[in-house]
Amino acid sequence: MMKRTKDFENRVGTEICLDESLIVEKQNRYFLLDKKLKELIWNNFFYGGIYLGKTKNGKFFPSFMLLSMIATKKKANKITVDEKTAWLFICGRDVFRKGVTKVMGSMKKGDYTLVLNEHGECLGFGKILRTLDKEKGEVAVKNISDIGDFLRREKLQDHGER
Repeated sequence: MMKRTKDFENRVGTEICLDESLIVEKQNRYFLLDKKLKELIWNNFFYGGIYLGKTKNGKFFPSFMLLSMIATKKKANKITVDEKTAWLFICGRDVFRKGVTKVMGSMKKGDYTLVLNEHGECLGFGKILRTLDKEKGEVAVKNISDIGDFLRREKLQDHGER
């Protein structure tokens, strides 16, 4: 688990310090517990503490709680987007350069960046496709995960499309 989260942290350009002894894995899902909760938890628990993310096919998918923890770090790849771009991003769209109002961190092509709205709230993350100082008409950040994903999945299930 720690290697996978460290790899993700490196791609976002930051590092967070989590006590590995307090991280518990349950069916490829990872939870950060406090010491008291860890003493009380059984092997067949469903959910506990802070959900950090999951691994699927050897890839780590961070939770929005972990993304929010990373967003508080000064040293992290982050972009702030305008209101329209924020709405489009949580609807599953990619980020065009013209919607980016602020860039923080080193924005290397292929790395990940957190996407924040104008209030500093983390909306998700994406993969940097090109440097953010170039053409304004091109997709700069590919949406990988956003807070609207849950609602889109629910809508698909309600309509029997999944």
